[in-house]
Amino acid sequence: MHWWAVKVGRPGLLAVLMFLSVIPGGVMLGCSHEGLEAPHFARGCTHLHRRLKRGWIWKQLFVPEEDPTPRVIGQIRSDSDRGESSIKYILSGEGAGEVFQIDEHSGEIRTLKSLDREEKAFYVLQAQAINRWTNEPEEPQSEFIIKVQDINDNPPQFQNEPYVSSIPEMSPIGTTVARVTATDADDPMFGNNAKLIYSLLQGEPYFSVEPKTGIIETSMPNMDREAREQYLVVVQVKDMLGLSGGYSASTTVTVSLTDVNDNGPTFQHHLYTFIVPENAAVGTTVGRIMAEDADVGVNAKMTYTLNEDLEGSSTFTITTDPVTQEGVVVLAQPLDYETKRRYVMAAEAVNDHIDTRFLSLDDFTDRTTLKIIVQDVDEPPVFLSPFYEWKVPENAAVGTVLGSVSARDTDGVSNTIRYAFDKRSDNTKAFRIDPNNGTITVVRTLDRETADWHNVTVEAKETSQNRLSSSVLAFIKVLDINDNVPGLARDYQPYICEGTQAGEVIQLLSAIDADDPVEGHHFYFSMVPDRNINPNFTIRDNQDNTAETLARRSTFPRKARSQYLLPVVVTDSGTPALSSTSTLTITVCTCQPQGHCPTGGVEALALSMGVSMQTLLGLLVCLLTLTVLSVLLLIVWRHRRKQQAEQDVKVTELELPEMVSQKVLYYRDAAGDGAELGYHQSSDVPLRRHPNRRRDRRLRREEVRASIRMSLNIRDSHLIGPEDEVFRQFIIDRLAEADQDPHVPPYDCLRIYAYEGSGTPTGSLSSLESWMSEAAAEPPASNPRPCLVRLTPWYGTGVEDTTF
Repeated sequence: MHWWAVKVGRPGLLAVLMFLSVIPGGVMLGCSHEGLEAPHFARGCTHLHRRLKRGWIWKQLFVPEEDPTPRVIGQIRSDSDRGESSIKYILSGEGAGEVFQIDEHSGEIRTLKSLDREEKAFYVLQAQAINRWTNEPEEPQSEFIIKVQDINDNPPQFQNEPYVSSIPEMSPIGTTVARVTATDADDPMFGNNAKLIYSLLQGEPYFSVEPKTGIIETSMPNMDREAREQYLVVVQVKDMLGLSGGYSASTTVTVSLTDVNDNGPTFQHHLYTFIVPENAAVGTTVGRIMAEDADVGVNAKMTYTLNEDLEGSSTFTITTDPVTQEGVVVLAQPLDYETKRRYVMAAEAVNDHIDTRFLSLDDFTDRTTLKIIVQDVDEPPVFLSPFYEWKVPENAAVGTVLGSVSARDTDGVSNTIRYAFDKRSDNTKAFRIDPNNGTITVVRTLDRETADWHNVTVEAKETSQNRLSSSVLAFIKVLDINDNVPGLARDYQPYICEGTQAGEVIQLLSAIDADDPVEGHHFYFSMVPDRNINPNFTIRDNQDNTAETLARRSTFPRKARSQYLLPVVVTDSGTPALSSTSTLTITVCTCQPQGHCPTGGVEALALSMGVSMQTLLGLLVCLLTLTVLSVLLLIVWRHRRKQQAEQDVKVTELELPEMVSQKVLYYRDAAGDGAELGYHQSSDVPLRRHPNRRRDRRLRREEVRASIRMSLNIRDSHLIGPEDEVFRQFIIDRLAEADQDPHVPPYDCLRIYAYEGSGTPTGSLSSLESWMSEAAAEPPASNPRPCLVRLTPWYGTGVEDTTF
């Protein structure tokens, strides 16, 4: 324990500071010279002045961390304190009252709980002494620091775990692998608590670690990835420089060796044998070979080649499978067992990436031998030619031989071959083939103008069990002969004007021929040989397959002759020469002012028909007259048909209406004074019966129709009316139907009013005949109530109201 006393500048005041410290000389005091002011005191107290009072100066106080026992760490005391408890000490700042506590009577500072340096390393506090009775400060407030003293209570920890590293295989000693880093939360400035040291727990003798830096290096040369690819290195770190009582931690570093090209390809077999059928298609995979390489990735990539020095290397090719690094042998040309049955060649594998640091150039190459055996298969016959072509004239006789097709069996055992036409190709059935020797002959007459080419497919089939077959095309060209007569190119209809002069060209002629001679067509035009020369026309051959028709005289009056016939002979240049005769009809016409014959209109039509213009106009007038009369007769007939239909409709309506719009008449006794006539306009009154109650109402239709027609024709006759037997029977039948059918309204129809006549004093009761106005139709004033005809007896009813 050490004690210090400092005099303050004021006489009679003495401040005594007492410290309890674990470190000798832990409290440092300032200058104590009298008369020094604080600024000058801070500069070393080199000048003397009047002594003034200054504040307390405190240095650091140390408290050991993790000490659970409360303890006194220091004391403050004023020289004014006489032990009478008149001085009160106050502590404020960080942790005051919670971590630290001061005795207000003695000024002792003690801890209240254990401290953790890693949580808070120091505390800044203020101390003050005041008069307990006056609360006046006896000493000015002073600030001091309490620092937590470190102990080794934290183990080291590795950062950035997990550690993964890789180095190339075959690396030299001292190659840096990785660096591990650990930290310690303890105070690195106090003792050895945070001083770390590294060591290996696992990984020797391949690796080593630098104790202070944690750098891991290789300690064994030529580590081979193919022997071991991965290593686990365990690194330990200790604090307190590895002394006993310290803490430690460990971590694992995964070290992988990356590949380098230190291995070449190696074939596991010196000979590879494959079998391939002779009918294998080009591009077929024959087999696969593999040269093993212990390396991986790009260092294991290789290229396969076939040695050109051995036979058959052009029949096969080899490529490298990019996935498996296998050599794929592929057929490059067709095989033939009968020609070559075995192929022997050398295959070579070479690394793509060569590193001569580890191996020589020859170590990156290896060779092996390939033997490919061709397997015999039964093949179809093979034609000696890829196609056949023959020519035959179209007049060739039946039985003419065109040629022969030939096929052979290429297998070791030769089979018999039969020939035949493919039925789908020989549509004309004009040829025949000998099934034994393949000879083709003509069996029907040929016609070049119908078909100038015949394409047939010949099939060759073996007679063995498999009956394999193949086919070939045969082209037969039919040659032309002169077997068609020539003729004019079209149907010429020449015209000649009446004023044509001698030597004028009437028509230019050309010819056609169905034949097709090799040297081309050449036609000759002439007139029919006759003893008398044609005085009217002649033909001039232009020697270019055309000819001109010329007039030999002038003027051709139409009145004298309207048409002339001119035979023309056309001869071809074939062998033998063929000819035909065609007759031209030359028509004489009246020319237009320009000197041309009409090519359209009535006159051209008359010329084409061979009649005169006057005759054609007469025929047209007659045709027009007949057409007009026919139209008029049709109109009259339709008018009469319409009138007849209207009469039939009226008669039909009189028989039984289905729906009418009418004025319904009714009458009743007015106050017993007699019958009173009235009417009202009804809407469309349906008079149809119920569908289930409809009956046939056409009783004695012919008699009723005859009576109605008579009444219609004699509307003003007073003899036709209710007294008529036919009419009375008609009314009785209709009343009976209406009385027996509850679904039918009281029978009333406008047709009935047509029979009442016009001789009654009151006139017609029907509104259909009321064409006069109401004023004209009113009865005279002297007879306000005209005599009315009672209709009740017709229906057999009483005096009650009845509506029609």
